[in-house]
Amino acid sequence: MSLLERDMELDEKKAGKDSPSSMESSTNRSEWRTELFDWLKTFAIAFAVVMVLHFFVFNLSTVEGHSMEPTLTENEWLFVNKWAYLVGKPKVGDVVILKEPDTGAKEKKFLVKRVVGVPGDRIQIHNKRLYRNGELVEEPYTDSLIEDMSYGPEVISEGHYFVMGDNRHARASLDSRSFHAVPDELINGRADYILWPYKEFRAL
Repeated sequence: MSLLERDMELDEKKAGKDSPSSMESSTNRSEWRTELFDWLKTFAIAFAVVMVLHFFVFNLSTVEGHSMEPTLTENEWLFVNKWAYLVGKPKVGDVVILKEPDTGAKEKKFLVKRVVGVPGDRIQIHNKRLYRNGELVEEPYTDSLIEDMSYGPEVISEGHYFVMGDNRHARASLDSRSFHAVPDELINGRADYILWPYKEFRAL
């Protein structure tokens, strides 16, 4: 092969590297990498947002058991507002999700109950009725009188809340009548809505 032919061959190879098809292929690879990076970045941001919302703003909880009947029934899904107790305190009438007292730190057993007494309240159960600060409490969310034994009186200490299940039939609810008022750090959030089944959707 002559020097002239060799130079022509090298020029052709160089021209092939800089051809439109080669440049287009390189551009496509670059765009694909950029798009993949954008998707990964979007996914990471979305995951971080979801985790922040889950731990600090809201989560979903499923009702287990019958202790909150007739208000709540088993397997209903609840929208739990965590933000409410980051900026405020539980109030009488709130339906709350709380970690069951006297369980180990690693155990994840939660209860759903209604707050019936806040710090400073004097709670008593007498003649199958609930009394707060000496006054009879009207409870339209229940469907029976309190069938268990009388209780109290107990004055709720600072930072504690007296909770009961809406089901007032005998031995139907594990609540503050068994483990007394609960400290606020055990309360995980306020149940604001029933989300599922969709026919039962409503605010609590």
